[in-house]
Amino acid sequence: MVPQAPWRTPLLRAPLDWWEERDASVKDGVLALVLTLLAFVPTLSNIGAQLGDLPERPADALSVGLTLAQTLPLAVRRQRPALCLPVVGAAFAVHQALGCPTTFGSVGLYLALYSAGAHQVSYRRTLATAASAGYVVLALVLHSLGSPQRFGDYLAFYLSLAVFWLAGSAMRRWRAQEAERRRLAAEVATAAERARIARELHDVVTHHVTAMVVQADAAQFLLTSAPERAGEGLAAVSDTGRRALTELRHLLGVLEATGESAAADPARADRAPTLGKVGDLVEQARLSGQPVDFTEHGVRRPRTVDVELAAYRVVQETLTNAMKYAAGQRTVVLVRHGQEHVETEVTTDGPAPSSPAAPAARTPGPAGGRGLSGLRERVRILDGELVAGPRPDGGFSVRAVIPSAPVQE
Repeated sequence: MVPQAPWRTPLLRAPLDWWEERDASVKDGVLALVLTLLAFVPTLSNIGAQLGDLPERPADALSVGLTLAQTLPLAVRRQRPALCLPVVGAAFAVHQALGCPTTFGSVGLYLALYSAGAHQVSYRRTLATAASAGYVVLALVLHSLGSPQRFGDYLAFYLSLAVFWLAGSAMRRWRAQEAERRRLAAEVATAAERARIARELHDVVTHHVTAMVVQADAAQFLLTSAPERAGEGLAAVSDTGRRALTELRHLLGVLEATGESAAADPARADRAPTLGKVGDLVEQARLSGQPVDFTEHGVRRPRTVDVELAAYRVVQETLTNAMKYAAGQRTVVLVRHGQEHVETEVTTDGPAPSSPAAPAARTPGPAGGRGLSGLRERVRILDGELVAGPRPDGGFSVRAVIPSAPVQE
């Protein structure tokens, strides 16, 4: 058993979660208060920043006020970093020039520098230049007051202050890069979702509308040639329209649902297109006047929703193109259920490429259309392969192999 981190225990998790939910101003106020209290703890005075090394004067009200001026402004270190740094820096300079007792509160200068580097948006260079100039003035004043520090000491202290500014600047750049990365990721996700919705709408609307147009044309022809059979054609149009509405409702339900709600809805799952409903596609194509043979090999096994839907869409799009571009030509639909993959193959007869009638047998899915390109993208996402093209002896063939292990029931 992996030991649980101490801060992840329920006893500590609740206060940490409460603290994470607090506003930045509240957190900064607590930080300023804690630093103020620690500034008056005698045992921590050696940790404070010391620059001038001048003779120490006794603690008085002025030294207390200068100490508070180095800690309390940190309450606005994120909201007003350009105000916090000058106040804390000036208080530190006067504190050092007067030789006030060293306190832990002088650490506030480091925090103010870090906050200015991390949160100051405008006039950053001006603020850095002013802070550097102020430090030079402080060094000259301390030297004139008899400080034993040398140039190397002042330079080393300045570099230590610069490290905190640069650390804040690095954090600011990292935050900006993270925000940009999240923005780009959101744009990519949005584009991918739009493409997915476009593919779904294309597959659903194009197939059913094509079938309805073909069936309506056939019914119109029957009105004059065989009126007694016109009712069958109109019934086929009505049935196809109902199928289109069912699939559109399912698609809209999937778009509206999030998380587990989509999978937990039995009604929505029942409307989802699956390999088990390929027979309905075949029957619909037959009602539209397309001669279709359907063969299924292997034992049908439960697959993931993505795999089932992708295989279903391959058959649906190919039958749609057959009705549009090879009406009346014999079409064969073959579905093979393997242990680790699902294979669908749809072939449509047509004149050989060398025959005079070949131009009439157009390639299913016009160049640049959403049909085959959308199918390739859908299958590629599932690590599958889709091959489509004209057959040597005429017609067209679309074959897709989608890897998928059966889902445990």
